[in-house]
Amino acid sequence: MVYVDREIGGNIRWRNTKLDNVTFARYAGAPLDLLQAINPLYTELRRGLVGYQKEWSSLPQFRLDFGPALALGAAGERVTLLRERLGLPAGSRFDEALHKRVSAYQHVHGMKADGLVGEDMITSLNRGALHYAQVLMINMERARRLPAPGELKRHIIVDAGSARLSMYEDGALVDSMRAVVGSSKTQTPMMAAFIRYASVNPYWNLPPEFNVKMVAPRVLEQGVGYLSERKYEVFADFTDGAPMLDPAMVDWQAVRDGKLSLRIRRGPGPGNSMGDIKFMMPNDLGIYLHDTHDKTVFAKGNRWVSNGCVRVEDAQRLATWLFGGMPKAIDPDVEERVDMAAPVAVFLTYLTAEATKDGVVFRDDPYQRDTTVLARYFGAERLLR
Repeated sequence: MVYVDREIGGNIRWRNTKLDNVTFARYAGAPLDLLQAINPLYTELRRGLVGYQKEWSSLPQFRLDFGPALALGAAGERVTLLRERLGLPAGSRFDEALHKRVSAYQHVHGMKADGLVGEDMITSLNRGALHYAQVLMINMERARRLPAPGELKRHIIVDAGSARLSMYEDGALVDSMRAVVGSSKTQTPMMAAFIRYASVNPYWNLPPEFNVKMVAPRVLEQGVGYLSERKYEVFADFTDGAPMLDPAMVDWQAVRDGKLSLRIRRGPGPGNSMGDIKFMMPNDLGIYLHDTHDKTVFAKGNRWVSNGCVRVEDAQRLATWLFGGMPKAIDPDVEERVDMAAPVAVFLTYLTAEATKDGVVFRDDPYQRDTTVLARYFGAERLLR
């Protein structure tokens, strides 16, 4: 976790620095919440780890061979071994009890709970329960970087693992909504920063690759009228005070070929990807929360598609919580800054496991961060023998 604003950290920074002086293996998965105040997500995951170890780590741990998919009604040696691996009485038939046990395993481990034992389930079983226990420990460490009760009056947590945004006040969850976060190539970082102001009717500074792939080809095909119709403005570069350019004088073929870099921004309006408001938390990574006019993306299963920033499902609801109402601008065609009365901290984290009332549930690892962290702290992945 990178704490952009040092004053956010406070006890969080001190607590983590102190504990990080201890070897990871000595306290990973430990009941640290019994010793000091820690975010409740840590406690929930720790209890989930205990439950997981009781339910799944206690089973026989051995490798299963791959083969044709197994389903209800199957029989044979592979079924016999599967029953043993999942802790069921000896037998060679894929009966209702095995189907139910397979479905339970699939649900916990982030697979479709259809009771069908294919390659994905065999792969998961062959990783072994220790692998998943260590993933839980990693997630506990991520939760440890979040504020403990009483450390902040209000804060926001954006979890890039579940693509959700949650609002907290006095340590209690008060609201939550879906979000769109960075893709695997443009990942949303783990960081904490203050929302200090909002930009109402924001401009949209296009990512440079859009200039090459989208804008320049359209200008070459349709002329500079393409820009004016869409309220595009062209600047020499991204520096403050960069001169605005006459689009007719720009070598758009050079832009298309990637030989000329420009800053192109789109004015407020329906085609602006920033929507009606941006929630600004100044940082060198250029990360912020923002509205969007395209609400269809929130209903999709894949919400890991942004360039790193966070699109929020209901910007008006978030703005009302932050400001007491949706900020208004004087001119609908001009971006306007509205300062916060008091800054609110945003924590961008990445959780690949969730503690539920029925136990932990693992999620996908779209950024493949778990693999790297597991190797760093626990060594190379080893499949069961």
